[in-house]
Amino acid sequence: MTDGLTGRLPSAAIAVAAVFFVLGGHAVAQDSPADTAGTTPIVFDARVVGDSNRTRFVADLTDVADAAVFTLADPYRIVVDMSEVGFRLPETAGQDGRGLFSAFRYGLISPGKSRIVLDVTGPVKVDKSFVVAPADDQPARLVIDVVPTSRESFLEANRAYRDSLSVEGAAKRDRALVAAGKGANQGPTVILDPGHGGIDTGAKGRGGGVEKDLTLAFSQVLGEKLKATGRYNVLFTRTDDSFVALGDRVAIARENDADLFVSIHANSFRGRSIRGAIVYTVSDGASDKMAAEIAASENQADVLSGIDIAEEDSNEVMDILLDLTRRETRNFGTVFARNLVNELKTATPMFKVPHQQAGFKVLEAPDVPSAMIELGFVSNAEDEKLLKSEAWRDKTATSVVRAIDDFFEKKLAQRGGQ
Repeated sequence: MTDGLTGRLPSAAIAVAAVFFVLGGHAVAQDSPADTAGTTPIVFDARVVGDSNRTRFVADLTDVADAAVFTLADPYRIVVDMSEVGFRLPETAGQDGRGLFSAFRYGLISPGKSRIVLDVTGPVKVDKSFVVAPADDQPARLVIDVVPTSRESFLEANRAYRDSLSVEGAAKRDRALVAAGKGANQGPTVILDPGHGGIDTGAKGRGGGVEKDLTLAFSQVLGEKLKATGRYNVLFTRTDDSFVALGDRVAIARENDADLFVSIHANSFRGRSIRGAIVYTVSDGASDKMAAEIAASENQADVLSGIDIAEEDSNEVMDILLDLTRRETRNFGTVFARNLVNELKTATPMFKVPHQQAGFKVLEAPDVPSAMIELGFVSNAEDEKLLKSEAWRDKTATSVVRAIDDFFEKKLAQRGGQ
């Protein structure tokens, strides 16, 4: 779950506007806080100065990097896409706003590309944006100046955004799947989906646990255990700290004819005493208010990461055949969820209502049985400690393997009896 830097965002359809600039310069070698000659530039400081009349964002780098700047509305954001850079900023960087900027996030958005997303308090105009090379003992700098504008003016820039092919492709990630044992094995295809990644950090615990790292670590252990059985073809939606859009995660499952999709997450919620694993399946409604809030937060991952989803195709083919397929798929997902609850309770603490339903976008493939495991609450100190434990990962992953085995054994037996 993404508790985010700026709280929960509205789930309204995203309107898009853009002011598009390409920034760049020639690399100049220099001494820096970290000797990075010949390596990826590092962003080692970032700050916001100014007031509500004019606000400036400044990022210090060890070397120059190419950058493209555009804007998105509802919520209002400025997006900076850069050639790949590293980030060595304090954990609290971007949490406090000033002037027209309320917060910012940063990280990888696709292979070879980094992104900074700046939340703004309303419609703004990018008055200046440039990258300067290092000189006279000063580092390279990315500078963005914004001033207030009207919503109408903000949205007029939409044409520049749409006309720019480089920006249109900025949010798309190469769907490079990694097989964890695919070969002669003709068994079921199981896709593991480590939640979040790259610029999308997910929830953060007080003890340093970061959801995107915790989910990847658990998925890697689970993948190895599934591979060791020799019964499954195992694929991942990501195997490193990369961002993958929610729609791409679903598409990966469908394009590879997955027999099962398991999304791995870690919860965060108000009240640090709340703890325990929860298994979610998709539904049009939510089990309760908390499930609805968690789903809404998870579904905002693309928005928080600066993705343009205005042109997503929202027209589903609602014929009888697809509806029947969806119903059968959701039934299989529910069966699998029950298996997960039965097995997980032997390995880890469970939430008081361990199986819940909500409208998670990542579980919406109409023809792939899917479930989401929220391994625990990083907002709870005890759960966070478990999530960071190698011994706990090993034990809990083993319980998930048992649940997957049981699911396919029963499915095979059902088919054999027909």
